[in-house]
Amino acid sequence: MQTSPSLPPLSDLKDEARQLRRDLADFGTAISHGQSLERIANRHGYRNWNALHAALGNAPRQPLNLGMRVRGRYLGQAFQGEIIAIAKVGASGYSRITVQFDEPVDVVTFKSFSAYRRRVSCTVDAFGRTAEKTSDGRPHMELDLPG
Repeated sequence: MQTSPSLPPLSDLKDEARQLRRDLADFGTAISHGQSLERIANRHGYRNWNALHAALGNAPRQPLNLGMRVRGRYLGQAFQGEIIAIAKVGASGYSRITVQFDEPVDVVTFKSFSAYRRRVSCTVDAFGRTAEKTSDGRPHMELDLPG
């Protein structure tokens, strides 16, 4: 049933559903959040949101490799970069990675203060997300992994 060979991350699909709901509301058509999720699933070639979510959850992830180009968010800031160090953390499925950003990332959200980083190290799961979370509940790092 899938027509798209590679799905975006779940967070992007949910953002897409929220945006669709806002866009339709701007034109006077109100739909529920559930209806917007169903439409996004159909847009990506799935019968419904549950089928899309199951396919996404069961999809094999591309393993992280040394020299791999990655993109994602670090402390909520978008980045692109390269994995310059990687080590498996036991048999847990976690990896300790060091990412060199193409452009420095400001890790502070205050208007009157900035702190830029070009390189960070963190431990991520098979989905490219850290267990550590920011105060708003998002992982410190979220890689957009294909697959």
